[in-house]
Amino acid sequence: MSFRDNLQHLRATRNMTQEQLAMMVGVSRQSVTKWESGRSYPEMDKLMKLCQIFDCTLDELVQGDLTTREVELELAMPATALAEDVVGYEDHQRSFARRIAIGVTAIIVGMACASASDLFLGDGPTALLFFGGVAVGLAFIIPAGLDHSAFQRAHPYVADFYTSEQRMAEQHAFGIQLCVGIVLVLVGLVWGAFADGRPALQPFAGTVFLLLVAAGVGILVYAGLMSSRMNVEEYNISALEELSEEEISGIVGSERAPLVLEKVRRNRRVSAACGIIMLLATAIALPLMFWATSFGEPFWSRFFWIPWMVGGLLCGIASIAITRKG
Repeated sequence: MSFRDNLQHLRATRNMTQEQLAMMVGVSRQSVTKWESGRSYPEMDKLMKLCQIFDCTLDELVQGDLTTREVELELAMPATALAEDVVGYEDHQRSFARRIAIGVTAIIVGMACASASDLFLGDGPTALLFFGGVAVGLAFIIPAGLDHSAFQRAHPYVADFYTSEQRMAEQHAFGIQLCVGIVLVLVGLVWGAFADGRPALQPFAGTVFLLLVAAGVGILVYAGLMSSRMNVEEYNISALEELSEEEISGIVGSERAPLVLEKVRRNRRVSAACGIIMLLATAIALPLMFWATSFGEPFWSRFFWIPWMVGGLLCGIASIAITRKG
C-alpha cells in the first residue's frame, strides 16, 4: 500500500480536510494535495509529525497498510473546525501577549521600587531592586520569545479562523485598553508635574510616575499584541522569516511564492531597521537613567525613558517607509 493511500485514509478517519491537516503539520494545503496525489513526498520532519498526528509508526505510514483503520469518532474534527482553532494558535497568542506584558511591567516596576528604595535604604538595595526587576522581566520575556519562535517553526501556516464578530469584539476591547493605557501614562506625567513643585511630594514623584507608567505600558503592550494576533496573514509571513527561500516556496507553493517572498524580505528589512534604532535608543537611555539615579536630579530631568519612546516612533516611521517602498 502506498503512502498517499495511507494518508488519504487516515485523514478521512479523522474527518479532516486538507487545510486542517496542513495547519497541524505546518505546510500549505497545496503541499498536502501534492502528497496525496503522489506528485511530491514530505520531508522527514513532516513525516514524523504525521506519525504523531495519526498515532502510527513511520514504517506503517510509509510502507504498511493503514487503510483498514476504522473511523476514530472521538478524534474526528468537528464539522465547523474551519471556524475553530485546531493548532492552539489562540491560546498561544494569549499566553505570549500576557507574558510579554508582565515582563515589561516587571522591569518598570523594578525601576519604581529602586527609586523608592533610594530614598530610604541607600544605593545597595536600590541596585538590587533594579536588577531584580530586570531579571524578573526577562524571566517572562525571554521564554515567551523562545516559545513563540518554536510555535512559529512548528506552525508556519495557520488558516484564518476568526469570525467578523470576534474581530469586532477585539477592536472594541483594543479601543478600551488603548484609552486606559494612555490615560495611566498621562496621569503619571500630570502627577510628576504636580509633585515636582511640592517639597513634601517631590521625593515620591519618580516612584509614583514609574508605577503609573508601568501599568499603562503593560496594558498597551498587551492590547497591541492581542490586536495583532487577529492578523493571521501577517503571522504566516513572520513565521516564515527564519526559513530559507526554498523552504518558503515549498510551504506556500510556487504560485504564491513570489508575493510571499517579497513580504518576507520586507519584514526582514523592517526588523533590521527597528533593531538598530532600539539599540541606539537603549545606548542613550541607560546612561541617562543611571545619571539621574546617581546624582539625584529632580523629576523633570529624569527623561531617560524618552529615547525609547522616540525609538518606538521611529520604528513605526521606518516600517511605513519600508513597506511603501517595497
